[in-house]
Amino acid sequence: MSQPQHAPLSLDVALPLLGIAAWSGTGKTTLLEKLLPRLTARGLHTAVIKHAHHGFDVDQPGKDSHRLRQAGAAPMLVASRARWAMMMETPEQEEADLAQLIETLRPQRPDLVLVEGFKAWPMPKLELYREEVGKTLRVAEDPWVKAVASQPPLNVPAGVDWLDLDDLEGIAEWVAAWPSRWPEERVPRCLN
Repeated sequence: MSQPQHAPLSLDVALPLLGIAAWSGTGKTTLLEKLLPRLTARGLHTAVIKHAHHGFDVDQPGKDSHRLRQAGAAPMLVASRARWAMMMETPEQEEADLAQLIETLRPQRPDLVLVEGFKAWPMPKLELYREEVGKTLRVAEDPWVKAVASQPPLNVPAGVDWLDLDDLEGIAEWVAAWPSRWPEERVPRCLN
């Protein structure tokens, strides 16, 4: 289900939520991979929801869980001492429902939920920008962008923070402070 970009925040406002938005090839996953250990070191229990534009399967054909899923288990949850994974078939949905995915995380009580992708959903975002990707910056049209991390530096609209994309510690500090800013920042800024 696609959400209008300028709609009021209709997602779970109890869990601090921050979208990581950028065009493909900008380095969202790479940044998150480097950012997560820094957030963990600061004591944050951080959940991540990643949007995939194509079908994927975390299960392995031939394994019992895969066989049971193919037989109709929905959802299929497989668990061990070290981890568990839940697989849910959703062929009737046009698009993944972010609100539903966030609700699935609620029992884990994360300090912060980072969302990679879902850039059209109305949620606060950190936009990543690399000039060499050759795409436009979204901050001027998206009132949900709260900060832009770029290289080289850019002029950003009033009320939007600029972060150096090459300064991982600076980005980690900004993101780690997000849960305390969440109550005030969970609304869009005004576009002039």
